[in-house]
Amino acid sequence: MSIIAPEIEMVDRSTRSIRYLEHGWPTDLCRWHAHEEYELHLIVETRGKAFVGDYIGDFKAGDLFMTGPNLPHNWVTDHVWTTPVDVRDMLVQFSHESVEKLAHGFPEFSQVLGLLNLAQSGIVFEGFNPTFARGHMEAIRDNKGAERILAFIRFLVRLNEHAEKKVLSAAKLVQLKGGNKQARIADVVDYVVKNFKEDISVTQASEMAGMTQVTFGRNFQAVTGHGFVEFLNRIRIGQACGMLYASDDQITYISQEAGFKNLANFNRHFLKIKGMTPSEYRETARKDLAPTLEAAS
Repeated sequence: MSIIAPEIEMVDRSTRSIRYLEHGWPTDLCRWHAHEEYELHLIVETRGKAFVGDYIGDFKAGDLFMTGPNLPHNWVTDHVWTTPVDVRDMLVQFSHESVEKLAHGFPEFSQVLGLLNLAQSGIVFEGFNPTFARGHMEAIRDNKGAERILAFIRFLVRLNEHAEKKVLSAAKLVQLKGGNKQARIADVVDYVVKNFKEDISVTQASEMAGMTQVTFGRNFQAVTGHGFVEFLNRIRIGQACGMLYASDDQITYISQEAGFKNLANFNRHFLKIKGMTPSEYRETARKDLAPTLEAAS
């Protein structure tokens, strides 16, 4: 699992009000980053771990997300995928100002502002038909000018009507604006994601960020929504989840590969974070994965 150097992304909207983008995997575009724009993000292929603010969870093909301004995010394909993918992600970026002005001119559209408020913490649209989602994305991609905007608005209206919106991040991380302290915290996050198996102490992490432990703890909590040790454990459990449904390895081995030296400690943290035991998670995940495996055989 790899998140490339975290950064604050600047989106040029000087000649267009929305930006459509699609990319494959692997790519340097897959990184822990944030930007001022909202983002509608459809996963087309693969599965792995979604990082949205302080949320860490699973994603699969067909999942549709929306992230708000300056909310850090990344989707990391599990390492079991070894073959490059031509199109893994389809996404649209847009500003709050554009939608707000539209709502001001057309009051009937103002209800969509509630959707944007939820997106401040990140949303996954559970149960949204992935074929419809891709159709909407393709309409935005394939149209130009005013027709593209109409296709985008139509998609927003449908998403606002969708009942099953799951808010992801417990904290609204809108403070991440590229400042020096936030950038140093992001460097630590990047290091932890790449080196989660190591014994990484709070002391080591604070020295890496060039802060006292007290200052580091406060800033890390503000940026990620978690204390450092809790965040590290969530990263490790996320890795274990990928191994549980993608391999037949023993749980003891998986716990060690995820960075836990003690099986009982691993089981305790897994139950706390996932609400089920590792064995229950493997069984549940494989039931979900089974139709995909049958289709591929």
